[in-house]
Amino acid sequence: MITLFCVAILIGVLVLYLRQVYSSFSRNGVKHFKPLPFLGNVSRILLRQDHIAHDLLNLYHSFPKERFVGRYEFTREAVVVRDIELLKKITVKDFEYFINHSVIGIESAFERSLFFLKGEEWKNMRSALSPAFTSSKITQMVPFMVEVGDQLIYSLEKQIMESKDDYIDVDVLDLTTRYSNDVIASCAFGLKIDSQSEKNNEFYVNSKTITDFTFTQLLLFLFVVNVPYLKKIIDWDLIPKKSQSFFKRLVLDTMKERELRNILRPDMIHLLMEAKKGKLSHDDVKSNDDSTGFATVVESTVGYKERNRVWTDDDLVAQAILFLFGGFESVSTSMNFALHELALNPDVQDRLAQEIREHDAKNGGKFDFKSIQNMTYLDMVVSEVLRKWPPNAVIDRVCTKDYNMGKPNEAAKNDFILKKGTSIIIPAFAFHHDPEFFPDPEKFDPERFSNENKHKINRLTYMPFGVGPRNCIGSRFALCNLKVMVYQVLKYIELSPCEKTCIPSKLVANNINLRLQGGHWLRFRLRK
Repeated sequence: MITLFCVAILIGVLVLYLRQVYSSFSRNGVKHFKPLPFLGNVSRILLRQDHIAHDLLNLYHSFPKERFVGRYEFTREAVVVRDIELLKKITVKDFEYFINHSVIGIESAFERSLFFLKGEEWKNMRSALSPAFTSSKITQMVPFMVEVGDQLIYSLEKQIMESKDDYIDVDVLDLTTRYSNDVIASCAFGLKIDSQSEKNNEFYVNSKTITDFTFTQLLLFLFVVNVPYLKKIIDWDLIPKKSQSFFKRLVLDTMKERELRNILRPDMIHLLMEAKKGKLSHDDVKSNDDSTGFATVVESTVGYKERNRVWTDDDLVAQAILFLFGGFESVSTSMNFALHELALNPDVQDRLAQEIREHDAKNGGKFDFKSIQNMTYLDMVVSEVLRKWPPNAVIDRVCTKDYNMGKPNEAAKNDFILKKGTSIIIPAFAFHHDPEFFPDPEKFDPERFSNENKHKINRLTYMPFGVGPRNCIGSRFALCNLKVMVYQVLKYIELSPCEKTCIPSKLVANNINLRLQGGHWLRFRLRK
């Protein structure tokens, strides 16, 4: 009898607790979906029924008259932004309230990276690193990208010529992942690797280990973010210790070797060494007007100061790993979808191939950073790929001090005060697929970004590399790499769908990254 009474008391307490937790938005007039006990509004993600981008897209479209809507992630509140003016306030005007990402305290070689740093530490690091990502610095890395692309084309030509047919069916995800791996190995770490032929080289295996964010890891990440004390109980690392050790040893040994032998190579290791010595200047950033295309982010001057920062080994290793993480996954994902859309849209592919032939004839088969940036249609195609399939489909921030969000809708009587520590979600994928901003959003249409049309686009609604001062510092590198790869592939290869191609394009629900159901399969033929 006493046991039943205790159980009843416990249930009653839980009911009161959940009622209190899940009534916060309702009490303040903020619309939201009905939450499930303890799971909140993330059950469809946990049950693999929806990709997080589509889950937020559904929420975004379900409340068309709201400036922002609520979302419960387990028992924690998050606010999803829908209104453009509010988005501008949060990410630009009132940026100081939302300077940080919603991240946990992690113990790994990654924790000192620019992505995880907060407040003044982030400002200091961003200020120190910005000169390393200007167009002039990326220009010097283009030959490394071309060299890796030549390896890729050689491998593809060999496979096609050895095939009994005049084509091969290719797992494009594997292809672009290996290509991105080799570009990062060269441009960041000064290594020459051919992952197309050396399938299981040590660098590739460790890179895959770091960047393959599995569904299990996603679940653990969600649990730890929303129930922080679990981090002390669960023995879990965002990056496996073995891979941490591999990259730490690689970075520090490479730097030591270059110091001893006075080796100069214009890659990321060299730039980090220059940053450590205080030799990178913001004068290069200010005078750097060469855009890498429409999708290039605007570099903010928030926190810019000429500082002689004291760099630790952990600082250096963390930035190198961040460069690997961002370049390896987001760039390869964009490449996947670029080739996928070109295969499904032969008219676009033919027009782009023609522009490449004309460029080739004009420049004697050679290209560099400046000439490739002058290819108008290539930029239109890449911009549309990043619109339809943004590598940063969901952007997060956390409120650092109480903030007045204003009224959630015109009918609301009171302003909503966002409490310190509450997460803000910016659903980039949803903005990119809103017909108000991009008519017929499911259509792949590079003409949106033509000289005649691109002025119609509100730049705040287009955010493939983030938005505001905390945008992606490596957007120039990513865009240049993507363009070089598409150029080299289309110069030699004709793309088309095959029996295993995912048509219509549909995302899998069990991966935080953008992946197509059934894989990214296409047919490759040598271009005649």
